[in-house]
Amino acid sequence: MQVSSTPLFRWRALRTGALVATLSLGSAATAAAQNVPNREAAIEIRKRFMMDLDTLQSKFLALAEAFPADKYAWRPSAGVRSVGEAFMHVASEYYVYAPMSYGAERSPVIPRGQDSFAKFESQSTKADALKHLKEGFAYMKKSIDGLDPAAISGTKKIFGGDRTIIESSFIMAGDLHEHLGQLIAYARANNIKPPWSK
Repeated sequence: MQVSSTPLFRWRALRTGALVATLSLGSAATAAAQNVPNREAAIEIRKRFMMDLDTLQSKFLALAEAFPADKYAWRPSAGVRSVGEAFMHVASEYYVYAPMSYGAERSPVIPRGQDSFAKFESQSTKADALKHLKEGFAYMKKSIDGLDPAAISGTKKIFGGDRTIIESSFIMAGDLHEHLGQLIAYARANNIKPPWSK
């Protein structure tokens, strides 16, 4: 997984990392507990994770709006996701992997199996992308915000291993930041300036 190397992303990653380290360590007693977040730390980590995803979502939506509908089929080369498929992939992560990163249920919008993901991503018009970015984000937000703090503290079976939400938050946010970078590159290749860019 490649993470964006822009100064803003590096700063956010360092700031988030410092916050998570501070919250997870707390005192010598909690450090001895192997950095497993307690209730208060889990609530704060979730809050910061959702703030980061709110920022990502606003940028995904701004880019989705900025791309003309006729550019949604554009792809940088054969065998690589098109603009529309990349946006739909982000939406699929909102429906499935982002909720799962906190131990919440995945949405039934995308049935299990790679064929289901491929079918979902292939429905990649501008209207499809905007609809599912909004609906997928709403599903993910409701799912994660609705979890009892007891369900997000400690260690859980997530992504095939025993993980804390510290680990799963970094995995999920890092992946979504990577897709934002991908879509910014797609925009620039098509002479589309990201709306928030000065």
